Amino acid sequence: MNDHRNLNLMNKLKFHSNLSSIFFFVLFLMVIPTSRPLFAQPKVQQFLDSLYSEKELGCILGWEKTMFRLFAPRATKVMLVLFNKHDEEAGKEFLMVKDEQGVWEYFFPEILTGKFYGYRVFGPEGPGEMFNPNIILADPYSKAVATKTNWHQPAKTLIINSEYDWEGDTFITPDTYSKLIIYESHIRDLTAHASSGVSWKGTYKGLTEDGKTGGLNYLKNLGVNAIELLPTQKFGNIELPYKDTSVIKYGYPVNTWNPYGRNHWGYMTSYFFAPETYYGTDGTIERELYNGADGRAVNEFKDMVKSFHKNGIAVIMDVVYNHVSNYDFNPFKFIDKYYYFHTDINGNFVTGSGCGNDFKTDRLMARRLIVESVTYWMKEYHVDGFRFDLATMLDWETCKLITQEAKKINPNVILIAEAWGGGKYDLAGFSMIGWAAWNDLIRNGVKGQNPRDGHGFIFGKFQGNNSKKSFMSFVTGSLLLDGGPFTQKEHSINYLESHDDNTMGDFIRFALHDAKENEKLPNAETNVKLTPKQLALHKLAALYLFTSQGPIMIHEGQEYGRSKLIAPTSSPDTRVGMLDHNSYDKDNETNYLNYEHAELNKELVAYYKGLIHLRKTYPQLSNVPNESIEFLPTKNDFHIAFLIDTKKEHSTKENVKSSKSGIMVLLNGNQKKPLEMKLPKGSWQVLANPDKVTQDKPFGKVSGTVSVPPTSGMMLMR
Repeated sequence: MNDHRNLNLMNKLKFHSNLSSIFFFVLFLMVIPTSRPLFAQPKVQQFLDSLYSEKELGCILGWEKTMFRLFAPRATKVMLVLFNKHDEEAGKEFLMVKDEQGVWEYFFPEILTGKFYGYRVFGPEGPGEMFNPNIILADPYSKAVATKTNWHQPAKTLIINSEYDWEGDTFITPDTYSKLIIYESHIRDLTAHASSGVSWKGTYKGLTEDGKTGGLNYLKNLGVNAIELLPTQKFGNIELPYKDTSVIKYGYPVNTWNPYGRNHWGYMTSYFFAPETYYGTDGTIERELYNGADGRAVNEFKDMVKSFHKNGIAVIMDVVYNHVSNYDFNPFKFIDKYYYFHTDINGNFVTGSGCGNDFKTDRLMARRLIVESVTYWMKEYHVDGFRFDLATMLDWETCKLITQEAKKINPNVILIAEAWGGGKYDLAGFSMIGWAAWNDLIRNGVKGQNPRDGHGFIFGKFQGNNSKKSFMSFVTGSLLLDGGPFTQKEHSINYLESHDDNTMGDFIRFALHDAKENEKLPNAETNVKLTPKQLALHKLAALYLFTSQGPIMIHEGQEYGRSKLIAPTSSPDTRVGMLDHNSYDKDNETNYLNYEHAELNKELVAYYKGLIHLRKTYPQLSNVPNESIEFLPTKNDFHIAFLIDTKKEHSTKENVKSSKSGIMVLLNGNQKKPLEMKLPKGSWQVLANPDKVTQDKPFGKVSGTVSVPPTSGMMLMR
């Protein structure tokens, strides 16, 4: 991080080097008598830190002209290679010219739309250097790429015309994050299974098909108002072939851990400005074929966003700027490893991310690229927000600049941090700069941290250092004033399940010993259907989540207790038939949403639908001042009772209608004792009980004393 520098944000980004190209040449090629390698010299690092250019980078189309620009500060020569087709082996080459800030340029007096291009980058040789002019590199600013389906992922940039008819579409972000009900999901998982009924399965286009069992229609019926897509920027979806020793000559270990040789989730970004082409209607994973040859994924992604917006669903992209793809011909590694990455004294990649490399986000041109990537997806694709993977590995100045520039485009842009990574953990830090963050505190406290010995509230247990006080803090938004990390409750993304680790359904199965880790299930169908005990735990967890202040996130399939049973395929996976806790590598039915399972557990789906409906109907469930929430005394640590008294609230116009009533929530995590509560005076209507949640009018009335059975909850309205 560069917080110690006494330069304001914009001045730092606009700082220009006054050093000449002669000094640059001498600095890198002269022999310096020292024990430190040349790349590690402080003066070299300072010089690289100072480089900055405001020139537009990538391929720039103008009136009857095309300009190519590549930032490659230590390159000694760069050749632009132009192709007519994506699969041509050789193209026409043109020598580019370098300016004093390390930008290489070439100008054509014609429009080259439909052509393909790449760069051959020459540079210094030495310890750890990766310059290799034999590799043709796609542009790091590629708006569209054609890639070959092997683990090297050879790529060419496609020059496209990005004009598109948005039909008046714009952002649909709410005025406060607290209104968000986010559905975290994967493009392919939503429609790839046969039960989805979608024609274009596993694609962007498939998510524009309405009226089908799965995909868009399912999300509409569920009622969520935002979708958080696992990475959709072009990534390395082919990984090292399983147990293939030939990878050793490239400096990689033999893959003994991933029998699929795949990356399904997408946390290995290759191109920050281009959509993943495998999700286009021409997408293929068959080896040695090509994806993205005609750039159709660009408009199909836009069609998807427009379709979501028409149906009231905001689009949040999960983006990965802390590291890049590890195995393919990622352009940053071959353009200038020592500019773009953290390296150790021996020139090796630093891997605090655990993903093979750490991107040096505080370098001015790396920072510029990240900020421009974010704003590009907003302007070009109408994306409503971003979730930043391992966000603590981004320097603070980059995060602040993202906020500044993104809010110029959409003042209500959604910015969410995964507030850990690289040994750091800082929910409070992101809240201080106005970002929301995944709140793993409520996840661990309510559900638990692991299914073996880390159970939480719903099991009648204190996970870690949790207490009744922390259970109450989760309800009020995990605020600083309650001992939590957040300055505002809208910064707490409350969730119980994400793509990482076991699904909540499998967590509960393991915790109850209904399934065993590392053992094959004797009956897969029996495993899917929730038992009464499992169902009760799911409902209690959902009621707790949806009555906690701040925004809500659920993971795909959470609403039906989804199980990730490792599916049989042609891959030699010895764990087939077991439950998976890390399915990043499985582009198969292990991950795909099976909507027949949603029907099988439709009682839980209906419970979630009801809670989503109530959350939208009664804004006080998501965002009221703390003084409007009164915790009622109970005699048991796992009996939580609170009243949201809107008469104490300074009601906005939106809340006037609901301000005449109070809402009481009763949560019983005790597995043996009922929660007995004497109700305040008045007529109390039932919004939710242990069996169901209203999706229309309240059902039933209660007064006097109510008894909430173990492992269940109620919601009442006066």
